[in-house]
Amino acid sequence: MLTRLLKSRFKRFAQDNSGSITVEFVLAMPILFWSFMAAYVFFDGYRQSAVTLKAAYTISDLVSRETSFIDDDYIDSMLNLLQLMTDASSSGDVTMRISVIRWDQDDDRYYLDWSANRGFSEELTNANLNDLKDRLPTMPDNERVILVETNNVFVPLFNIGMDDINLSNFVFTRPRFVSQVPWDNGEGGGSA
Repeated sequence: MLTRLLKSRFKRFAQDNSGSITVEFVLAMPILFWSFMAAYVFFDGYRQSAVTLKAAYTISDLVSRETSFIDDDYIDSMLNLLQLMTDASSSGDVTMRISVIRWDQDDDRYYLDWSANRGFSEELTNANLNDLKDRLPTMPDNERVILVETNNVFVPLFNIGMDDINLSNFVFTRPRFVSQVPWDNGEGGGSA
């Protein structure tokens, strides 16, 4: 008896097509709004990641084409370029480190010719260079590469449950026109 009563009431409820559009709107719209905001945040995050990677490749290519000494002013201009390309000029969350690294086959290790740091917590030195060994390319003896490392923090525009994301890039390029890109130590000369 009880099951028949429940079945008839459930059948009547299932066939009832009267309702309130306001109740349906209140139930559906938060999910729909969240979906639109989440799609925008994900798209913006992927866009920012691609822009940051393109900026790192651009800086690496610019440095690889240099035939004269690199100095602090040049590195500062590359940081400004990175900030402009990633539209992070006001946030200050962009860091960059440019290094020239050489492979020595006899010693079976990498050596640092020079490194310029803008915002990284740690300077790159010969002592900690081997921490990057697995990420560096295989090179012939005494070959050099220009390593550009960038970090940019992506802050989602809407709170959809996503934390800030650190977009880091690790780009290396061979010098194009000279065997190495020398550093100007500010004393009228440079260092290799």
